[in-house]
Amino acid sequence: MRKTLIISIFALVALSASAQKTITIESLYDDGLLWTSSPNEMRSMADGEHYSHIVEGTKIEAVNYATSKTTATIVDLGKIENCPIKTIDGYQFSADEQMVLLHTNIRQLYRRTYLADYYTYNIRYNELKPLTDDGGEQAATMSPDGSMVAYVKDCDIYIKKLRYDSHSEVTTDGKADEIQSGVPDWVYEEEFGLGTAMAWSPDSKELAFLRFDQSEVLSFAFDVYCKSDIVSSPYTEFYKYKYPKAGEANSNVSARVYNVGNRTTKTLGTDHQRTDYLPRIMWTEAGQIAVVRLNRRQNQLDLLVGSSSTTVMHSIFTDRNKRYIDEAALDNIVFLPDNQGFLYMGEADGFSHIYHYAPSGVPTQLTQGSWDVTKIIGFDRATKTVYYQAASTDAKSRDIHSISLDKHRASRLTNGGTNEAQFSANFKYNVLKHSSLNQPPTYAVRRGTTALRTIDGNDKLRQKLAEYRLSPKEFFQFSTPDGVQLNGWMVKPHGFDTAKRYPLLLVQYSGPNSQMVSDEWDLDWEQTLAAEGFVVACVDPRGTGARGEEFRKCTYQRLGKLESDDLIAAAQWLGNQPFVDAERIGIWGWSYGGFMSSLCLCRTDIFKVGIAVAPVTNWRFYDTVYAERFMRTPQENISGYDNFNPLSLAENLSGRLFLIHGSADDNVHIQNQMHLVDRLIQAGKQFDMFVYPDRNHSIYGGRTRQHLYNMMLNYLKRNL
Repeated sequence: MRKTLIISIFALVALSASAQKTITIESLYDDGLLWTSSPNEMRSMADGEHYSHIVEGTKIEAVNYATSKTTATIVDLGKIENCPIKTIDGYQFSADEQMVLLHTNIRQLYRRTYLADYYTYNIRYNELKPLTDDGGEQAATMSPDGSMVAYVKDCDIYIKKLRYDSHSEVTTDGKADEIQSGVPDWVYEEEFGLGTAMAWSPDSKELAFLRFDQSEVLSFAFDVYCKSDIVSSPYTEFYKYKYPKAGEANSNVSARVYNVGNRTTKTLGTDHQRTDYLPRIMWTEAGQIAVVRLNRRQNQLDLLVGSSSTTVMHSIFTDRNKRYIDEAALDNIVFLPDNQGFLYMGEADGFSHIYHYAPSGVPTQLTQGSWDVTKIIGFDRATKTVYYQAASTDAKSRDIHSISLDKHRASRLTNGGTNEAQFSANFKYNVLKHSSLNQPPTYAVRRGTTALRTIDGNDKLRQKLAEYRLSPKEFFQFSTPDGVQLNGWMVKPHGFDTAKRYPLLLVQYSGPNSQMVSDEWDLDWEQTLAAEGFVVACVDPRGTGARGEEFRKCTYQRLGKLESDDLIAAAQWLGNQPFVDAERIGIWGWSYGGFMSSLCLCRTDIFKVGIAVAPVTNWRFYDTVYAERFMRTPQENISGYDNFNPLSLAENLSGRLFLIHGSADDNVHIQNQMHLVDRLIQAGKQFDMFVYPDRNHSIYGGRTRQHLYNMMLNYLKRNL
């Protein structure tokens, strides 16, 4: 299969050489013709031989992995009398796969949380019932035995017993902006990746949950300009929510457990300080409650396990780090069956690797080498094998591997590029997503390493791309004056002429443990820029991912310093290439990338133009969890917060800076931009700025993205 794909890419490049069409902003962000396709989520069913997926938004079907034949239609909205649901947005099975929890009509709140209308469906009786009369529930989750659904409404947790069609209150003290249970507050959701904060016990007898007391958390607010009808209400609306900025108070979080039978709630003895975090609550395979405790500096993680009968929790594992423990560790704690302990992704030897902690004895390091494991995918209990993703051969690549607990059996299941795998319940099959720098994604069903069939090869996209004139991305490496070797990619202008010198735009994100230089398909506006005669380059500076802990964490307590050093060195190196006009170099970035763009223009005159979209301008304005993970609190690290940021260096601005922000950005507040604007004005510096009304951090909605990218393109054409 891989040979066929490689040939198709060479054919694509050859065809595009004679094509006349150029990729425009509209074709990228408007008509969807050049978007990659992907199959609907394929979830393994309990037997491991079939998967379920949503079909046309109205059905859930079971499909045989090996034959690709649909073996059952589990849900069919068209066959439900007076069905109130038009489309299925998501679903969850009970353990016996006889009950389904459906949801529809999603209303997004923040990045991971939303309101939706939930329904329970009894497969045997073709019976659909709403979870509540008026809908609008959060984080609904079915008990493993399929008899109950826990959900959050108006900041409180409820349980519906399906057999009796009755609702009971788990909590009663919920109050907006003060107390909420079962769903995370803003900072836990954003920075700990938490979408729900409750979990059923394996026997369905208890519900563990987190309670968030936000009483001491300060609020942030902004005006909403365009929501109201100007005739009936010519005033702005006002949005206010709890947002803990660096150094300020977080929510007071407690872990609790509710017993369904006797309707009692107990607070678990997590023995945590008021300032500690409890970012995960879950259950072990043996039915014990597990809570992750993280200190405020985020350099000590304790895994607590206990019983609801005593509420006493004890630490079975502690991880300490001289800098910080990365958020990825939270989702790579895997409890094993049959009293075999748990897996953890740690950095004890300077690289991210998998460790097996047995109930007794010395922990075993399962993976070793000067490379990083990036994800634990799963554990096959039948063969006692761990499956994982790693940058094992190159920081730019991601391969899938397996290794047995005794380390006697180890395999590499893919060969280069970027790979993601989803395994069947029995680990007999996997659905592999594969792409590379100039190759769109393919999705294939495999038995082990043998491809059975391609589900989606993005053939329509490949055919469409053949109509366009393309410049392939090319990897490059260079060494900075400090002797640090950095990875990059480059796209050269259409009709590239070695005798000419072209303007260059350096694109980057540069945030801790991020990565933009990877062997992975990502079609963005670099092809549009290439058509306009720009060289486009991307570089991952120090602090970015998959190159070991020292490279990843060297920016600790001084965000901005080493990253901007490296980006300036990248611009200098690129400016020395014979085809680059060193007098016409620009830099662009979004969010952390915007922080870097604006900072670089305040540290050097090598950049003629900088575009900063939604930039952080001082980490004092950002949230506690993220800012303090990498910087500690402002009280502990005054120089780190104030020495290397655009606000402190605004008077040194050189070049043309374009600041862009959404007025309703709940993540990186427009306060960041306004403070920088004020500093630049007082320093007598000219700049450009644009504000998108009522747009959040992603700056989208309607034709907003097209407007944004066309505006930036025209700005570069005028000024670079």
